[in-house]
Amino acid sequence: MDSYTERVSYRSSLLLRRLLLAAPLVTIATVLLASPTLAASGLNPLLPDAVSPNGHNLYNLYLWISIPALGVFFLVEGLLLTIIIRDRRRRHLPGHRPPQWHGNTRLEIAWTIAPAIILVFIGWFSFVELQQDFQRPSDAVTDLDIAVSGHQFGWTYTYPGDVQVKSEGLTAADNPLVVPTGKLVRLKLDSVDVIHGFWVPELMGKTDLVPGYDNYTWFKVSQPGEWRGECTELCGAGHYTMQLRVKAVTPDEYTDWLAQQKAKSASPSPGASPSESPSPAASASPSASPSAGASPSPSPSGSAAPSPSPSGSARPSASPSS
Repeated sequence: MDSYTERVSYRSSLLLRRLLLAAPLVTIATVLLASPTLAASGLNPLLPDAVSPNGHNLYNLYLWISIPALGVFFLVEGLLLTIIIRDRRRRHLPGHRPPQWHGNTRLEIAWTIAPAIILVFIGWFSFVELQQDFQRPSDAVTDLDIAVSGHQFGWTYTYPGDVQVKSEGLTAADNPLVVPTGKLVRLKLDSVDVIHGFWVPELMGKTDLVPGYDNYTWFKVSQPGEWRGECTELCGAGHYTMQLRVKAVTPDEYTDWLAQQKAKSASPSPGASPSESPSPAASASPSASPSAGASPSPSPSGSAAPSPSPSGSARPSASPSS
């Protein structure tokens, strides 16, 4: 009976060991396989490989940081599962005490220095990347300047020539931020009320819009397309509606589109009345003109009938001499 119990215990422990070891691998495989589906819903935990150089650099930084992060994860989880499986109470005699590492100077120094080196590695590369891709580009390399103003709950895009396009809430797809391909576009970001966040993951990193302060970001797209983004700061009750779209078109299409927007802004609205239309007082007939029914008929006595005065009262005419 004891041998049977030991065999069952060994099999169950072996199955548990295999399940615990396979759990992290199954989790990672599930996330990777579900990434395309999650990406379509906007819930992809993986950073997309952006089409703009600064966003692509962030993607590479994300991958480089993931290597030590995954190494630390598997090391910690592996040691944890090993201790859980090997040092279970029913596998040892009562009163068993596992090996103690307290006081091991070499081991304590190693697990203090190793994380510090990893953090310095991550911090240095992150700092270099932020300095390169989140600084305001100089005028010499900038091809197009667009001002982006955030408000609750939408965006106002101001193009060269004071052409403004408003994108309100969930109508972002109808009024996207249109840019030409192959041009470095510099965005000046500001807010008129609260802090907002401008982020299009497939183009560049997140940049905040702060009231009273001009912030800058940029991107350069080499291919036509359309990408979605959103406000990343909790800016109020309608925060979830503050969507945005960026649409890249060829330079010729951008020129035509900008000309159409200028024509729209220059044309008067349909309900506007001409400013040179006469006022009601000017179109009124003068009060001194007699009406049609006021013309006098000849008097039988031969005397002239009194003619109306300009003030409207009757005035007698001169009588003929005898």
